Amino acid sequence: MSLEELNERVKKDLSYLNFKNAEDWLQPLEDPEAHVYDVVIIGGGQSGLAAAFALLRERISNILVLDENPEGYEGPWETYARMVTLRTPKHITSIDLGVPSLTFRSWWEAQVGAEGWEKVDKIPRSDWMEYLRWYRKVLQLPVINDVKLTLIDPQRDNIHRLQIEGPGAPSDQLLARKVILATGIQGGGEWHVPSMISDNLPKSLYAHTSETIDFNALKGKKIAILGGGASAFDHANFALSKGVSEAHVFVRRKEMPRINPIRQMEMSGMIERYHSLNDADKYAVMTHFFKNNQPPTNDTFNRATSWSGFQLHLGAPWLDVTATVEGAQVTTPQGTFTYDYLIISTGLLTDPALRPELKLVESHILRWSDVYQAPAELANPILDAHPYLSSGYSFLSRDEVGKKRVHGLYAYNYSALISNGITASALSGMRFGIPRLISAVADELFQDHSQEILNNYFDYNEQEFVGEWPTAEHNEQDSVVSALKE
Repeated sequence: MSLEELNERVKKDLSYLNFKNAEDWLQPLEDPEAHVYDVVIIGGGQSGLAAAFALLRERISNILVLDENPEGYEGPWETYARMVTLRTPKHITSIDLGVPSLTFRSWWEAQVGAEGWEKVDKIPRSDWMEYLRWYRKVLQLPVINDVKLTLIDPQRDNIHRLQIEGPGAPSDQLLARKVILATGIQGGGEWHVPSMISDNLPKSLYAHTSETIDFNALKGKKIAILGGGASAFDHANFALSKGVSEAHVFVRRKEMPRINPIRQMEMSGMIERYHSLNDADKYAVMTHFFKNNQPPTNDTFNRATSWSGFQLHLGAPWLDVTATVEGAQVTTPQGTFTYDYLIISTGLLTDPALRPELKLVESHILRWSDVYQAPAELANPILDAHPYLSSGYSFLSRDEVGKKRVHGLYAYNYSALISNGITASALSGMRFGIPRLISAVADELFQDHSQEILNNYFDYNEQEFVGEWPTAEHNEQDSVVSALKE
């Protein structure tokens, strides 16, 4: 099967599902100022695209997807991601939402055949991005690129005014009934650089792994990477492949983590049923998750360590960082080292207060610290700062005043981790999270307009049956005539 033949197969499969052929069930909302979208999705990466597809399947087509990046460069895959392959097992399905012809495997086999699929160990990163580009195109999803959301401003009647900017922006604002923040790993907060580094070093000496890094300028240089996760090893391998002379990875733990809790989640029902746990169990699960976070995959580790210029420092937290004439000086329990450049792989912090687009509503957003007080041995301020979301990913209000302001706002990003598990932050969870998200959005749209919908139901009088048959009165008259004749 060729890619062109697969495109036709997708169209045929979707036609069997009556995709895009049925009318929307929600009546348009009139506004004198501007068009009102039923749903605006912020983020055109894998989550945003899947959410758009799922909404269209629910007969909600008055939607728009906005992404701040140029077309084809949404998400991390062609920007700051440095892994060679995805870490998720290749057989896991995700944004296809149960349509076999939309799976990555179908797309891959259409180009290299079934035997080519069997040869794949893990999905190459760049091919995953090509698949996302194809997915968007074949489904004809309404995405506008080069548009950044700067502010969500709640208005009357459950409408949100979205202030936007960028060369692709159709105007400086949009109106939406519902807003889905499908903004990925950084969308719930911000990338974290320890103040020990940001306060003591000029920006020319370091970068976070989420930033654009000029590796060509680092050829022949000696660099240090802080962090023991997969991203640290990805960057070490990438840097060495670009000509860096030495790449030193510093890990505060005395041993490398070896257990990946996601693999257990994939088998145990934990991913799809996590939302049904009580708060105490959710908190305990995620405390354990953070404690035993994903180690690098074996191939990622082996790829990095195969370079002669690679060095691993275990039990080596950074105690002090200073700028010198030679570069950046790093002090650890193992001694003091000097490097030409530092790469920081310390993850992110999650808190709605860190998101500028939420500044008008974040004070009302319920946090985990408002709802659950963890035992001292488990308490973690990083977990406590996460928003406490509904099982459908909607923000909840910590006060009565905020209920109308956060109504209609959904966080389908990394900030959903404590409330809903990895269903919004890992490919292996998306096939469970997206349907639940879209069901919640559709239910809320229905409830918001239930009175109008019910009135239309009770007023409905279109006659469907058009057959003619004698009425009961006519039958009674016929009986009287018959009786008189007798």
